[in-house]
Amino acid sequence: MAVRLPLALAAVAAALLLLLCRGGGGGAEARVLLTLDDFGAVGDGIANDTQALLDAWTAACTSREEAVLAVPVGKAYRIWPVQLSGPCKKKLKLLISGAIVAPSNPDEWAGRDPMKWLYIYGVDGLSVSGGGTIDGMGQQWWASTCKRKKTQPCYSGPRPKAVHFEECRGVSVQGVTLQNAQQFQLTFTRCSCVKASFLRVIAPADSPNTDGIHLNDTSHVRITDNLISTGDDCVSMVGNCSDIHVKDISCGPGHGISIGSLGKNRTTDMVENVRVDTCLLTNTTNGVRIKSWQGGMGFARDLRFENIVMKNVSNPIIVDQYYCDQPTPCANQTQAVEVRKVEFANIRGTSATAQAISIACSDTVPCRELELENVNLTVEGGGQATALCYRASGKSVATVVPPSCLAKS
Repeated sequence: MAVRLPLALAAVAAALLLLLCRGGGGGAEARVLLTLDDFGAVGDGIANDTQALLDAWTAACTSREEAVLAVPVGKAYRIWPVQLSGPCKKKLKLLISGAIVAPSNPDEWAGRDPMKWLYIYGVDGLSVSGGGTIDGMGQQWWASTCKRKKTQPCYSGPRPKAVHFEECRGVSVQGVTLQNAQQFQLTFTRCSCVKASFLRVIAPADSPNTDGIHLNDTSHVRITDNLISTGDDCVSMVGNCSDIHVKDISCGPGHGISIGSLGKNRTTDMVENVRVDTCLLTNTTNGVRIKSWQGGMGFARDLRFENIVMKNVSNPIIVDQYYCDQPTPCANQTQAVEVRKVEFANIRGTSATAQAISIACSDTVPCRELELENVNLTVEGGGQATALCYRASGKSVATVVPPSCLAKS
């Protein structure tokens, strides 16, 4: 009996998690509709409507009926940094049909957490939809950063993550536009059962660190049917992430779709069971990428990138265990994040760089069990591309162009 009880509990927990991820449970319930205007919001894009949002959120979150909190169409609500917290009594829908806009001046964050704008914490069963816009107004933030401004003084400190979910379960974000984030556009930290679909995520190509959708310590995620055009990774994942499916994505400009960066400052990161399927990458600075810092620990394993078209993409396939995104050279270190069981299948298109495949792995923790299958990459404008492998083992299956540096199966 002592053996069976933990197994039974584990089975029940797994069933409950599956039910939550599917959004199951019960039939239709009564709903109450609330709008920001009901709580005194002005919606002229100038007035401070933060308190109205907080009051509306409190009413919706404490409602005994499922609530729909609406941001009305045709209006722009200027919201200062805010935390929307749970747990809520019932599932809640945030229907954004108008616009939510941030203050444009970074000085407005004085005395506030510089890493947060719209911060949602500890809320289960929240859905965001409505066809509206969330605008981070990040232009002044970008202009002052040392990545953009090459003369002193420049700003190297933290910037807000525009929309940040933390410790949430059963979250759905769909059918809205996220644009011009101060830093990351849409972030999930320590969340589970996440859906992000039918989104437009946009920022200029030179807007620094404006990752489109960023996952940190998050599991059971479906990212599908999104247009992402931004200044950093279209999709990125770090920390401990598992069971991630990225499908039907148009990415570009941007830095591609990335696992990592992992292992920064000798941290232990574990990413596994990731599928990236049916994506179009256009004019990106990288294609599909795994990047880790020297000195890190953990692993990136059981990853599959398939059915991907590249158009004028630099570094279409890249594994880099020597990633170093800092102004000074990184010290050589022996520890590394292990990269193992990675498949690249049915990938075709054109490379903006002569080297279309680059796999650079650690001397002490080499990459293992890599596979290239049905790859056809040529140089944009004509010409044969090249491939480079260092301390990597695996196999090539079927036709691989450029000729693979992994052994032919």
